[in-house]
Amino acid sequence: MNIRRLHTDLVQWYERNKRVLPWRETHDAYLIWLSEVILQQTRVQQGLDYYLRFTARFPDVQTLATSTEDEVLLLWQGLGYYSRARNLHKAAQRIVEQQWVPFPHTFEQVVSLPGIGEYTAGAIMSFAYNAPYPAVDGNAYRVLSRLYDCDEPFDTSAGKRLFRSFAWELLDRSHPRLHNSALMEFGALFCTPTGMNCKQCPIRTFCRANEHGTAEMLPVRKPRNQLKERYLHYTVYRTPDGMTLLHQRTNKDIWQHLWEFPLQESTEPISADGTTFTHILSHQRLHTVFTTQEVETLPQIDGCISTPWSELQNYALSRLTLKYLDYIS
Repeated sequence: MNIRRLHTDLVQWYERNKRVLPWRETHDAYLIWLSEVILQQTRVQQGLDYYLRFTARFPDVQTLATSTEDEVLLLWQGLGYYSRARNLHKAAQRIVEQQWVPFPHTFEQVVSLPGIGEYTAGAIMSFAYNAPYPAVDGNAYRVLSRLYDCDEPFDTSAGKRLFRSFAWELLDRSHPRLHNSALMEFGALFCTPTGMNCKQCPIRTFCRANEHGTAEMLPVRKPRNQLKERYLHYTVYRTPDGMTLLHQRTNKDIWQHLWEFPLQESTEPISADGTTFTHILSHQRLHTVFTTQEVETLPQIDGCISTPWSELQNYALSRLTLKYLDYIS
């Protein structure tokens, strides 16, 4: 593989086709970090609005560090994978505690922060400081798997090591910022999961999968585990004067530290009248029922607080609770 020629062709494609995105218009490591965390498991179109809201509310790491976790979760509401938001807050506090403000400058410091692995650290180091580290997101995995015609599952420990070696081999160490941006954008816009046009691909002469006719079969994931079935019954209490009950999830489980209505979970399907939803997470399928109870006074339930219905928007609510509220409104 003529890697220097590949670099040239890939960058030429990027300069003609790249999207204009705010985190590409800055070398501020803090802002780049925000964008990388927000865009994990999130499409650019959805993540852009959150990025703009976050940067407006938390323009620097000190502002984020001195906020409350509830403030961060409320702004994150609806984006999912809430551990990202909790780790974002913890990492900001760590940066301030370690006096790494405005942001750490070494890979070792960056990768030591909560919620940051080798990919995110490499992305920050290359995009912010133009340091020679690869950045391998889902789009880059796809491009690399096809360039090298590799059918090793990329989401295993062995697969991640292998693909990282590919990324290091391919990295343009003289222009890492430009190279990583081009590789990721190429996977996002051209070398997509389906509908790729290999005959028109600007780097097809370097692609072993194109040569072998295997591009559509790549990349390969490890077999998925069977979804865990869970059965949730929410009781929505409402009084004539507009009060209701909420409780905050505190266990190390889904939606940790988010708010929802009083919950009973069972091991079997729930038989109850109410509003039903099936909500699928990455490893779980939630079978849920929301039952409304109109009461004169709210019951005393351990761990629950009373709040006006009109102030529910002031709480960081679980995605499922938001789904119910959207439905009844």
